[in-house]
Amino acid sequence: MKFIESLKNVWKIEELRNRIIVTLGLLLVYRFGAQVVLPGIDAAQLSGLADKTDSGILGILNAFTGGAFANASVFALGIMPYISASIVVQLMGIAIPYLQKLQKEGASGQKKITQITRWLTIAICLLQAPGYLASLPALGIPNSAFLLGQGPLFYFSSVSILVTGCIFAMWLGEKITDKGIGNGISLLIMVGIIARLPQAFLQNAATRLEGNNVMLILFELVIWFVIILGAIMLVMGVRKIAVQYARRTATGGYEKAAIAGSRQYIPLKLNASGVMPIIFAQAIMFVPSLIGGSSFLKDTSTGMWLQTHYSDMFGFVYNLTFGLLIIVFTYFYTAITVPTNKMADDLKRSGGFIPGIRPGSETSEYLDKIMSQITLPGSIFLAVLAIFPAFIVKLMGVQQGWALFFGGTSLLIMVGVAIDTMQQINSYLLNRHYDGLMKTGKNRKAVA
Repeated sequence: MKFIESLKNVWKIEELRNRIIVTLGLLLVYRFGAQVVLPGIDAAQLSGLADKTDSGILGILNAFTGGAFANASVFALGIMPYISASIVVQLMGIAIPYLQKLQKEGASGQKKITQITRWLTIAICLLQAPGYLASLPALGIPNSAFLLGQGPLFYFSSVSILVTGCIFAMWLGEKITDKGIGNGISLLIMVGIIARLPQAFLQNAATRLEGNNVMLILFELVIWFVIILGAIMLVMGVRKIAVQYARRTATGGYEKAAIAGSRQYIPLKLNASGVMPIIFAQAIMFVPSLIGGSSFLKDTSTGMWLQTHYSDMFGFVYNLTFGLLIIVFTYFYTAITVPTNKMADDLKRSGGFIPGIRPGSETSEYLDKIMSQITLPGSIFLAVLAIFPAFIVKLMGVQQGWALFFGGTSLLIMVGVAIDTMQQINSYLLNRHYDGLMKTGKNRKAVA
């Protein structure tokens, strides 16, 4: 089979083989750390915490940490503080001139931005760690589980360990990116999500088997594969804008592009913002229930309505608001991350142009118009994928833990990271194939 032959080719390339081994080794270290419980907590009394984080919003947080959140692990905060810091720094780069200057300085500027992100990650961890420890009793851990009590010593040691665990996870991700294959931070999140998938599927399947609904399990798997296919189409979908480049002649002039120019394309992604709109929208969706539970509105009809409708992540009001926010944030994030002005300037400097469109500002306006047109269907498709777990729960009675894999951030992260990693592996294979595996090939020596 061609697939088996490709796997053999992967193993034959020493550099690629070493990178894959390093990646798997570091991921194994991360998964091992997710099972190590914080000192001072009895691991045998964590069942209540596991039950509270089995579904809902806490289920999403637990999935991102690969179960470390429910295990009260040293990696309980996961890699999310680093992700949050990266998003904050990226958004601040729009308004703060110093960060804008660093972005234009190339490698040296990016190094300083990385350092700023790391320090901000530590600050976020110092805020999140005490909050996580304080919430453990409310999340189902009995007081008897705290072997050394919940005094200052426990908080100081646990906060130090949680912050160190997050920084170590960040270091693992950076090492995977540098020495391994794929984007390390994204792989850590994906492996954490995948680690929860078998348990969620088996729990749902056991419930179906009790009711003798074997065909329903198969039907759910078919729907799941169709949703994965849709997510792949969303991630890979691009609009190709035809571009022509004028070719310089020996006399110093330019030949007509229609005759001698080489035709290429500018690929504009259907979903240029990735999963960021879902992450932004998910963060905003915490606010209404918090406002409803505040001391000002707690006992009022408005406060009760907010708590009722925005605490149920599979309810109609929640998902309607969630979907609309995703569409809005998709336009917002696309606008700040797709530099159509820079694309137009770079195209003009390289002697390229879009047929029928003047170089410069007119090209920028044209690209901006095309991005707006393709962002609308992309944002709607993204919103449908994000709220699809609610349809699965309401229409088919799928368990909430398994339903989370039918869309949303979890599915898009798995698909996006898998595609990115496979593309990197494929590039190694193509390069090796070009250099030595083919009997014939182009002669890359210069012709005298």
